[in-house]
Amino acid sequence: MKKALLIACVLFIAVISTACINNIAVQELNNKAAEFMQKGDYSSAMNRLQASIDLDSTMPETHYNLGIAATNAKKYDTAVEAFENCIKLKSDYVNAYYSLAVAQSAFADSLLETEIFDEEKGETIEKQVTGEDKLKAFELKTLAIVNVNKYLELNPQAEDKETVEELKAECMDFVQKADNKDTKEIQE
Repeated sequence: MKKALLIACVLFIAVISTACINNIAVQELNNKAAEFMQKGDYSSAMNRLQASIDLDSTMPETHYNLGIAATNAKKYDTAVEAFENCIKLKSDYVNAYYSLAVAQSAFADSLLETEIFDEEKGETIEKQVTGEDKLKAFELKTLAIVNVNKYLELNPQAEDKETVEELKAECMDFVQKADNKDTKEIQE
């Protein structure tokens, strides 16, 4: 009996020690990511934040910060996923809804760009916008409207309400024009 109790105590201490070490490592990775973000090195920040998530995926703040870094790095698919994960972990994380809407809107805009900069070649190249790109952009702008509305619902006294409403209006204008254009194409 004493032997079983001793083994249980040793295992308990090992688990607690591992958890403490993980928490310290996560905090250190998050601090380093913040330093990289302040320097504008969003790629390195994203790497640190992803490593932090690999150690502990239950912290909504880390997912949120990954979304911010990815948005700044123009890695919109990663940003959208990170903000969605943040919201899954903490559905009342107010700023995640607005940040998600910003990332979704920017992602939509990037899909419709006809010229993109190829970093490997160091030059701007022409890009063909496909029907799939247009549909995805429409879906992203529509989702951005939903997320802006959720942000305003959770934060009715938002100090940045004017900016938020501008994003909403821009997305709504895009969706309305896309709907009207599709309707005209169908009628012709």
